Amino acid sequence: MEKKLYPKVLLVLVTIFLSISYTNQLQSTHTRTLLRIKRLLNFPSILSSWNSTTDFCNTDSKASLSVVCYEQTITQLHIVGETKPQQLPKNFSIDSFFTTLLRIPTLKVLTLVSLGLWGPLPSKISGLSSLEIVNMSSNFLYGKIPQELPLLSNLQALILDNNMFEGHLPDWLDSFPSLTVLNLNQNLFNGSLPDSLSSLTNMRVLSLSHNRFYGSVPDLSRLVNLQVLELDDNSFGPNFPRTYNKLVTCVLRNNKFRSSLPDNMSSYYQLERFDISENAFVGPFQLELFSLPAISYINISRNKLSGMLFENLSCNSILEEVDLSSNLLTGRLPKCLVLNSNDRKVLYGGNCLEETNQNQHEQAFCHTEAIAVGIGLNERKKHKGVSKTVLAFGIIGGIFGGISLVALIFMIMIRRRNGKTIMTKNSKTKLISEKAASGKLITDSRHVPKAMKFGTVGLPPYRAFSLEEIVAATNNFDTTSFIGEGSQGQMNRGQLKDGSLVAIRSVKLTKSCRTRDFMQHIEFISKFRHHHLVSVLGHCFEHYLDDSNVRRIFIVFEYVPNGSLKTWITDRHYRKSLTWTQRIEAAIGVAKGIKFLHTEIVPSVYSNNLKITDVLMDQNFVAKISSYNMPLLSNIGKVGQGNIFKSPSFNKSVKSEDKFDIYDFGVILMELILGRTIKSRNVDTLKDLLQSSITSDDEARRSIIDSSIRNACLDQSLKTMMEICVRCLVKEPEERPSIEDVLWNLQFASQVQDAWRGDSLSSDSSPISPLPSQRMNFH
Repeated sequence: MEKKLYPKVLLVLVTIFLSISYTNQLQSTHTRTLLRIKRLLNFPSILSSWNSTTDFCNTDSKASLSVVCYEQTITQLHIVGETKPQQLPKNFSIDSFFTTLLRIPTLKVLTLVSLGLWGPLPSKISGLSSLEIVNMSSNFLYGKIPQELPLLSNLQALILDNNMFEGHLPDWLDSFPSLTVLNLNQNLFNGSLPDSLSSLTNMRVLSLSHNRFYGSVPDLSRLVNLQVLELDDNSFGPNFPRTYNKLVTCVLRNNKFRSSLPDNMSSYYQLERFDISENAFVGPFQLELFSLPAISYINISRNKLSGMLFENLSCNSILEEVDLSSNLLTGRLPKCLVLNSNDRKVLYGGNCLEETNQNQHEQAFCHTEAIAVGIGLNERKKHKGVSKTVLAFGIIGGIFGGISLVALIFMIMIRRRNGKTIMTKNSKTKLISEKAASGKLITDSRHVPKAMKFGTVGLPPYRAFSLEEIVAATNNFDTTSFIGEGSQGQMNRGQLKDGSLVAIRSVKLTKSCRTRDFMQHIEFISKFRHHHLVSVLGHCFEHYLDDSNVRRIFIVFEYVPNGSLKTWITDRHYRKSLTWTQRIEAAIGVAKGIKFLHTEIVPSVYSNNLKITDVLMDQNFVAKISSYNMPLLSNIGKVGQGNIFKSPSFNKSVKSEDKFDIYDFGVILMELILGRTIKSRNVDTLKDLLQSSITSDDEARRSIIDSSIRNACLDQSLKTMMEICVRCLVKEPEERPSIEDVLWNLQFASQVQDAWRGDSLSSDSSPISPLPSQRMNFH
């Protein structure tokens, strides 16, 4: 019996011995690594207790220092230094520091705050692939965020406040689907925010204060968990950010916002802190904010908000501070703000209130100023009927919006209207209709381009608009009509008298020019009318009063209401993704638009810098290219007496110039196939993936495509689309296919799919004979 038990006992003893040896070895490795970290950090006082005998996995945790272990492996490291740290010595190496950290690959939480770290954040941080929370605030880190950071696929919180990071915020933020906290306060970041922010649906805290960001804030309405939005001290604008109504903190102070407040502010029941001070917000201030159930702080100072206050308004009893100063408010201060004033700070000077304790303007001042910025209450009511859905799609689409058919007889009547002269209140300009300014352009058919005589199917004929029509369509360029502004001028939404919506781009001229200097340009832009382009409907000249020179040019486009192609591929929170058949039809539409720009107008237009966000979908799911290289806009500063128009792209070799658009189209095809936005740095890798799948089997091909279309596409159709995509993305431009070849193969893929499914959408594609011998040779 003893002999039988002996081997078992021996086995247990050996196991225990090996376990102890492994634990000691592991503990020894941890000790060496952590003591090296202490040395690299120049022996900070917070780490004075660390020595070779410290049992790091069993020490008491403090708020400023803790090491957390799980099964004898370090999973969390928290080190917080002094409040105002000194920069580490010149011999400190951030690269060596992270090389040491890589010896703890099990780290999930890394906190290194106020330790004097300096240098660019090394790309090797991506080697800590288990990281979920990174907090390196209050150091001296600089440079750009490393491109390798997306390899931290489990990242939930990134906190880099109070450093010196710079550059644009990268567009790969959607690589972190679990990201809940993004804090980048007090850095040197610049540029506009990437649209990928809209995809971070788990985000709870977005704090980007004290940087150099500018431009529109992406649509954040899908971020249904967002509670903290802090964007103060930047140059964001002009529109109030679109957010879900679960915000607790909203701080937009000191930016360039100049829109009205959203209508649904009264539904923000969790809002506690609301600060929009030092902007140029206009329109009525929503009095319901005073009584929101959780509100404790309101600051709307130094804006242009209007409206009348009433004594009997109700306020939340926990409201601690209210600053209404320097706006255009009238009426009397609510009694609920005045009562218990010892416990509440209330500022209201610089308005037109019936109060004497703090300086106020005369009533006429606020009335005049309100009219000047076009935000009277009556104007607000006029716009109340405009569809909010259309407005949202117009902003998402980025440039243009929807089509309404216009009766041809009505348009002819408008074209025959007599010119009128009007004077605006704030500028010495006059209306000179095209009929008065250039009689030949309208009355003599020899001077009217073909595109102006005959409208594209579904579009009214190209025509000259009067300035009176432009002003009326935009309600004198009311702030609610503003869509965006870029290098090619300001874009406003407008509504014509017949009810049709249009997008109007206004371009200010940099030098003195007469109407006749633009006739060649007008004739050319009138050609940008095609079923698969966001077409030009007409133009308008605004002239100076004193010398009749052109002051501004307005280009009127059709308005496309159904969002961008990107949203119909990637945005599945609100809408159903496009089917495989619809994706092929969209690709065919884009290809036809490119073919029109390359081969059907003279001179041809190349280098259009096409992106999937520039393709808009109309109500019938017809794809339309919204951003193309319109020469008048890109050369507006060069127009003048004696100047002959030439687009920059025309000076290059046409042989290769058209192939740049082919490459961009290949990226769009890849996004249609894979069902996601493609970053430029990933194109080559994904192209190789598609190439290898082409020569593989059916199952392998389907495994890499968008899951929503995986079971709906015929393999031959899918394979053809993949082949076209790969050929469009080859490195040498000369080796890329022509747009005609691309279009033929897309139509082949469509007909193969239709023959199998029998469920295709109606298309303007001409029937083709699917003969394999006519297809491009991809191999």
